[in-house]
Amino acid sequence: MKIRGRWRVVEMDAFDADYLDLVEPAYIDIDARGGGEMAFGALTAAIDCSSTPEGLHFEWNGSDEGDTVHGEDWVQLREDGSLLGEISWANGDQTDFKAVLWPSSSTAC
Repeated sequence: MKIRGRWRVVEMDAFDADYLDLVEPAYIDIDARGGGEMAFGALTAAIDCSSTPEGLHFEWNGSDEGDTVHGEDWVQLREDGSLLGEISWANGDQTDFKAVLWPSSSTAC
């Protein structure tokens, strides 16, 4: 399954809505080449995706309040058109998230 477009992160188990949009609206952007970026809170990161039978798996590298951070994620496209996923930091922290497609984006399966 291939998922691409700009997705608005609307929920995260570990953070409240105010933190998600601390610097800019929280998002994950997946391009047609399997790369992209994500941002929430003070974190910004580049992502590198690979397809799985259920959705996408991706590794990420970035910065959070000036500290270098990295980890991995997975996302699945739900029947309602939203994304359900998990973000895991290399230090062992993790959080589930939900994202919805921004109207100006497109998906391809």
